[in-house]
Parts: sequence; structure tokens; C-alpha cells
Amino acid sequence: MCAQKTWIEVALNGPWGPDLQPGAPWAVDAIVREGIEAAHAGAAIVHFHAYDETTGRQKDDWQLYARIIEGIRSKVDVIAYPTIPLAGSGLGSYEPSGAADRYRHVDELGGRGLIEWAVCDPGTVNFTRYDRLRQGDNGFVYHNPGDHIREGLRIAAAHGIRPSFAIYEPGFTRLGAALAKAVGNVPTPLYRFMFSDEFAFGFPPRAYALDAHVTLLSEVAAGAPWMVAGLGVNIEPLIEMALEKGGHLRTGLEDAPFGTGETNSQLVTKMVRRVRESGHQPGTAGDVRQALKRTDTPSGIREVDT
Repeated sequence: MCAQKTWIEVALNGPWGPDLQPGAPWAVDAIVREGIEAAHAGAAIVHFHAYDETTGRQKDDWQLYARIIEGIRSKVDVIAYPTIPLAGSGLGSYEPSGAADRYRHVDELGGRGLIEWAVCDPGTVNFTRYDRLRQGDNGFVYHNPGDHIREGLRIAAAHGIRPSFAIYEPGFTRLGAALAKAVGNVPTPLYRFMFSDEFAFGFPPRAYALDAHVTLLSEVAAGAPWMVAGLGVNIEPLIEMALEKGGHLRTGLEDAPFGTGETNSQLVTKMVRRVRESGHQPGTAGDVRQALKRTDTPSGIREVDT
């Protein structure tokens, strides 16, 4: 039995809307309920997007997120954290006017001590779906300019918030590690390797791809925590390999192939079973916090100049 506990994160909904993922929760009460259910099923980390219930579009309002966070945390002990506007997508209720505007809700939540983690994606990437590409739809460019990344990291340093880096392309790892070091006093980021089958970014869920991600991370931020995740993907082929290499796992309706019939709690339950069948044990939120404290010590992580 491995001493390290495996962290399971659940991403409850995402920016997609009911047309692409009909089973995902959009209303505040539903998000809270499914977050609690996923925690009872074994998730230690809960990630979510908030929506304007009148328009059905993502709304990144700190008070809306606070209602969700407090609703979940009033019943279960989990790390609950929101998203940021998907700049360039046209999917949200507004397009942020700049770096400060984009991270305003994170700053507000962090200042009130309501969040432990925050999304901060270190790079820009094309979001293109294979099926729509054949129809002439080129998708959109997800914008994360350097000043936006720095602002997210500045806020993380100011409030002691853990950056959750979505690594859509390998270069995101290099830039994220370098910027975290340049900004200074940033809690060690979590590197979330994003695989996909439905989108034409990054890698498909293959062993060679996970090897490449882990090898690069060991060169630029040895000892940093990492997780296997993705969008429009089934990461099950990578579970055992990720566990053997010391990684963690994300599941949920944000990440699952579009139109899946499973619920968030069912996806978590299935992930917990796979973890235990592999000889590992899922960790609690307390286990996650304790392990992350060790990465923030001088000996816990080694950053390399490249």
C-alpha cells in the first residue's frame, strides 16, 4: 500500500451549457448539492463555474461564488474553488476588460478567506473541436496574456492561494514555473495536465504524453504536485500510470466526453474504486492540505532556471 494519498478533484460543470453537457448543474442550489454529493463519494477538491440563472451564461461574480462555496463547506470539508472568465470564448456574460477585471472575484474571495485554490492558466491556446472543425467552425482562442497570469499569481501570493495551472500545452509548464518564481512568494502551484479526445489541443490520453508532461515538470519544478485531467476526454487509460508516478486525478462533468449519462457523484465513485483497486487510497481535504504544506517548504520543491 502506498503512503501517499491520491487526491480526487471533481469539476462539476464547466462553461459548456446544457446543450453539450445536459446532466451538469447550473443553478446555485444544484451546484451546492452536487458538490456535497461528490464529496461524500470521495472527492477532496470541488471545482465549479457559476451561472446567471436568468441568461444561462457563466457569471464570475464573487458573491455568487461565495454562496456556492459556503453552501458546500457548511456540510463537508473540501477544497472548493471557482473558475475565471474563459477570455476569448464568448461563453461568459461579459468579456473581461483586463487582468484586474478578470481576477477581481478571486481577489475578493481571497481577501475574505473563502478560497484556498484559484485557477491561473499559464498560456494561450486554441479551443477547436474536431467535429465542428469539419463543419467549418474554427473554435476560439483562449486568451491568457502574460499580464493576466502575473495578476493571478500576484493575488495568489497576496492571499496565500494555491494556483491551479491547467497545462493545455507543454510550454504552459515552463512558463508557469518561471512566472511563479519571478512573482515570488506564490504557494507551489498544482500542475493539471489537460488531455483531450474531442478538442485538438495538447495530447490525447496516451502513456507517451503523460511521460512527456511528467519529465518536463521534473526538469522545471521538481517535486511539484500534478494531476491528470482534460476536457472532452476519458482519462481512465492513464489512471494506473498516473498513480504509479505519484500523480492525482480529476473527474466530473466539465471534463467528461460531451453528452455523458453519468452524474458527478457516479464519476467520483468510479474513480475512487479504480484508485483502491490499484492499491492506493483516496485522500481527504486535510490530507491534501498537509501534503501541499510540504511542497511550500524550501526542501519541498526544486525550481530550475531554463
